[in-house]
Amino acid sequence: MIRRTLPMAFFLLASSGLGQLPASRVPIGTPLAIILDRNYPMRAGTRIEGHLVYPVYVSNHLVLPQGTTILGTVEELQPNRARRTQAILGGDFTPFRTPLVRFTALRLPGGTSLPLSTGPAVTGTPIYRAVAPERARGGIVRQQFKAGLDAARSDLAYFIAPGKADRLLQWVYSQIPYHPQRIAKETSWTVELTAPIDVPRPVESPAPPPPANKPHFWQVQPPAPDQPHPGTWRIEANLAEPISSETSSRGQTIRAVVAEPVLKADHSIAVPQGATLIGTVTQVRPARSFGRTGILTFNFNQLVTRGEKIQSVETRLTAADSAEDITLDSEGQAKPRPRDRVVIPLILAVMASSPLDQDNGRAHHMDRKNATGGAAGLGLIGTIVGLTAKSPETAAGIGYWGTARAVFGRWIAHGHKVTFPKDTRIVIETIPRQSAPIHPSPNR
Repeated sequence: MIRRTLPMAFFLLASSGLGQLPASRVPIGTPLAIILDRNYPMRAGTRIEGHLVYPVYVSNHLVLPQGTTILGTVEELQPNRARRTQAILGGDFTPFRTPLVRFTALRLPGGTSLPLSTGPAVTGTPIYRAVAPERARGGIVRQQFKAGLDAARSDLAYFIAPGKADRLLQWVYSQIPYHPQRIAKETSWTVELTAPIDVPRPVESPAPPPPANKPHFWQVQPPAPDQPHPGTWRIEANLAEPISSETSSRGQTIRAVVAEPVLKADHSIAVPQGATLIGTVTQVRPARSFGRTGILTFNFNQLVTRGEKIQSVETRLTAADSAEDITLDSEGQAKPRPRDRVVIPLILAVMASSPLDQDNGRAHHMDRKNATGGAAGLGLIGTIVGLTAKSPETAAGIGYWGTARAVFGRWIAHGHKVTFPKDTRIVIETIPRQSAPIHPSPNR
């Protein structure tokens, strides 16, 4: 009986080893872009769950698919003094906080959980994917008209895009002097591994499923999934160091690390994952007063792969992630998206002036207009003061305070800057390398 059992046991052990390859080690310093799936209370100790925005490759093999679940905990809440100061000026005395999050585990598609060690995640923001349009057409008038139309569409989307009920609720909260806070859905962080992780890899790495519906803005692909320009490739890469319209200088050398392998038609590797793009900042202008926004342009002209010589390339920035809502032009120039500078101040000015028109002195009209004027300046506090003070001048003065703040923020204050932190995901369009095909090692 033993003689029959031993061969069968060896056979089963050998068969089980044929179905998988050795684990893939994700090295220290690998960036993970994580985004939340829902809202969470702003409270220390809260356990949160998100997913990977982008897949992770090691040695040209997919190791962690897009959408892999990431688990973490809110370790502490840090005061956000800048936001609180701005809120107080508008009558909101909520002690705004910024959560410090630590991600500690990941859950693979098959259900296996693995411990995770990352640096602290503090500056959580939404991810905006800016995509460069096709080459500009028409003159300067047509281009300025299009920019204004885009700003109007952005304002309109706030009222009609999905999630408008939640945005309305948050706006109502913002009018209250003290209101609850939350860690909002679609908040994202990019963290780096502080310890390697060994991920079991199946024989065939699963590809991330295509989105069933139109992807969200952070998943927007380059202008077209096929190659609109023959003889070009699109390279997904992460910036190796931060660059900004405020701190970078023209001619500054920059680097980016290729995050995903680029394949040729015969499935050989054209650009390997881990290769380095080297380039320079070609144009930079810091944000200035009177609403003048920052401008930043950069490109790459060299591609360095392991064990190979430096290859000259011609590139164009076609997409980039950002914590701010930015735009890219057809040449890859990045600048903040234009916003309407007239509508909001005009609405507030009309609301502020309404108490001065008392409509023949009828009491109910006076109270309503005083409340409207106060609300334009200090939200709920302004409404209460406008109703109780019984003074049109007081209510109008509060309203004009709000109008002045809106005018200052849109016309006089410094414009928004352009900043790309380290590990920002960018998309580069480049010509193919003229070299022998690179095939991934089957033993990795």
